[in-house]
Amino acid sequence: MKVFMKLGYHASHEQFPPSELLKLVQKAEEAGFEAVLSSDHFHPWSNKQGESGFAWSWLGAAMQATNLEFGIVNAPGQRYHPAIIAQAVATLDEMFPKRFWIATGSGQALNENITGDKWPSKENRNQRLQEAVEVMRELWKGDYVTHYGIIKVEEAKLFTPPTQMPTVFGAAITLKTAKWLAGWTDGLITISKPIEELKEMVDVFRSNGGENKPMALKVQVSYSATKEKALQGAYEQWKNNIFPSKLTSELNTPEQFDDMGEKVRKEDIEKYVITGSDPQLFIDKIHAFKALGFEKIMLHNVNEEQEKFIDFFGNKIRPEFQK
Repeated sequence: MKVFMKLGYHASHEQFPPSELLKLVQKAEEAGFEAVLSSDHFHPWSNKQGESGFAWSWLGAAMQATNLEFGIVNAPGQRYHPAIIAQAVATLDEMFPKRFWIATGSGQALNENITGDKWPSKENRNQRLQEAVEVMRELWKGDYVTHYGIIKVEEAKLFTPPTQMPTVFGAAITLKTAKWLAGWTDGLITISKPIEELKEMVDVFRSNGGENKPMALKVQVSYSATKEKALQGAYEQWKNNIFPSKLTSELNTPEQFDDMGEKVRKEDIEKYVITGSDPQLFIDKIHAFKALGFEKIMLHNVNEEQEKFIDFFGNKIRPEFQK
C-alpha cells in the first residue's frame, strides 16, 4: 500500500512560550513542514522546561498565521467536559476546514488532577475516554445530545457545527491500548520506539480493527552541530520522559518528574531520542517509519535549538522527500 506521508513539526508548549511557538510554526512552514502537532497540557514535564501555554487559544492564532494542518493530543473527561472540546474542535474546523484533527488519550495525573477529583484507574479512564469520544461525535452531528454514564450531558447542541465529521486519532503508548482503541477510533498516534517494537504495535492495531486507518507518529529527535551537544540538549530537556506510561501517568507534579529524571544517564536517552548531527541518520529513520505505514510523521526536536533544527530540516531533510 502506497503511503502519502506528511512531515510535521511538534510545537512544544511545555518548553516554549506561545508567542515564540507562533514564530516557530511560521518558520517551520517556510522550511517545508506540512503539519504541526502539539499537546494540551496544564503543566510541563519538568521545572527546567518551565512553560505551559493554553494550546486551544494558541491554535486559533497559529492556524490563522499559517496554512498548515494541525493536530492536538487531548484528554477529554476530567479537566475538560467533552462537550467543551467538541465545541472547540467544531469552531476550529468551521474557520479552517479540513486542517484540524484531534488525538484523544486517557491522560496523566500531572495535567488532569488539577480538578481535585479522584484520579481513576487506567481501566476507568479508558471507559471514560471512549464515552467522551462517543459524546463528541454525537454533538458534531448537530443534534441535541443527552447522555448519562461516566460522562453526563443534558440537552447539549452545537449551534456552530463542524464542516465535516472531525478525525479522532487514538493515542497509544502500549500494545494493550493500541489493541483496545483500534476498533473505535479513526486512526492511531503513538511515539517513536525501536523499529521492531513499532512494527509490533502497528500489527496489533491493524489486526484488531485498524486496517486501512491512518497512523501518526511523534518522533523525538535531538539535532545539534555535534552528537555530544545534541545528546546534552536532549538530556537537559527530555530525560524525564523516558519512563513507562504506567508510571508517569500517576505522577502529580513536575517536581516528581524531576526527581525521577535524576536517575537517568545520558546514554539512556539514545534509546528514546534520535540524537545526532548527520542528516542521513534522520533520513533513514523517517524512511523506516514510512515503510511501517505511518502517514503523519511529526518531528519533535526536544532540545532548545529550534530555529537551527528547522533550518537543518529545510536544507538537509526535506529535499530528500521531495524527489
